[in-house]
Amino acid sequence: MDNKQDIFRRDLVDFQGVPLFWSITEEWSQVESFESRPDDLLISTYPKSGTTWTSEILDLIYNNGDVEKCKRDAIYKRVPFMELIVPGLSNGVKELNDMQSPRLVKTHLPVQLLPSSFWKNNCKIVYVARNAKDVAVSYYYFYQMAKIHPEPGTWEEFLDKFIAGKVAFGSWYDHVKGWWEKRKDHRILYLFFEDMKKDPKCEIQKLLKFLDKDLPEETVDKILYHSSFDMMKQNPSANYTTLPKFSMDHSLSPFMRKGISGDWKNQFTVAQYERFEEDYKKKMKGSTLQFCSEI
Repeated sequence: MDNKQDIFRRDLVDFQGVPLFWSITEEWSQVESFESRPDDLLISTYPKSGTTWTSEILDLIYNNGDVEKCKRDAIYKRVPFMELIVPGLSNGVKELNDMQSPRLVKTHLPVQLLPSSFWKNNCKIVYVARNAKDVAVSYYYFYQMAKIHPEPGTWEEFLDKFIAGKVAFGSWYDHVKGWWEKRKDHRILYLFFEDMKKDPKCEIQKLLKFLDKDLPEETVDKILYHSSFDMMKQNPSANYTTLPKFSMDHSLSPFMRKGISGDWKNQFTVAQYERFEEDYKKKMKGSTLQFCSEI
C-alpha cells in the first residue's frame, strides 16, 4: 500500500491517560461500542506477556487438540486483536463481528478502557501477567520489529519510557494491578507467565477447569507439545511470519525471540537494575500481587 509510511512509526496518542496507537483513538467509537457475546472468552494481557502462547493453547483447547484445525489460519485471524484498527491493514472489531461463536478475543486494553459489554455479558476472561523486567526487554525488541510502534530509541531511552508508562497501552504497573483488583468481582482467571514456563501442564489444567472442559490426558499432552515455544516458533500460523515485512520485520528481531524467564539479566546494567527496583517498590507498594523475575 502506498501510504505505508503514513501509518507506521507515528507518535502514540494520549487517550484518557493511556498512550495508544493513533488509529485506535481515531476509531475509538467502534471499540467502545464493541458487542461481546456471553460465550466469548477474552484473553487480556499487557503486551509481551505470553498473549500469543495463551491464544494458541486456548485455540487448541477449543478444537480438542486438533492441530490441523489450529493451522486453518494465522493466530491473529483465529484470535482477533479487538481494538487494533489500522486503516487498510486490520480491523479487529470487524473481524470479530464476522466470526462465529464461540469466539476467542484478544485485548491489551487496561481494565478501565475495556468495552462495557464484557462486564454486562459476564464474559469469562483469562488474564496473563509477566514480570516487569522481562516485559520491558521483550517490548523493546518488539518495538524494533513491529512498525506500528514509534521508534524505540536506545535501550536506555526505551527503559525510561517503560518506567514512565509512556509506551503503547500505558503503564505495566497500572495494567497488572487494575486487572488483579477486578478479578475479585468478575470471572477472571489470573495466570502468570512464569508459572506457565515452570509447569505448563498445571496451567493448562487450570484453563480447562475454568472453561468447565474435560480433555483426555493424551489430548492435554498433545496441546502441551504443540504449544511449546519450539513448535510455535516453527509454525507459520503462530509465529507472525505471514505478515508483510513492511508491518513486522523479523530480520530486526523475530516475533518469537526467546520465550524465557530472566532474559532481563542479559540487558539491564547494574545501575538500570537498581533504579528499576527502587521505582518498582514504590509503584507496587500495598499491592498483594507478587511476581517471580526468574525461574
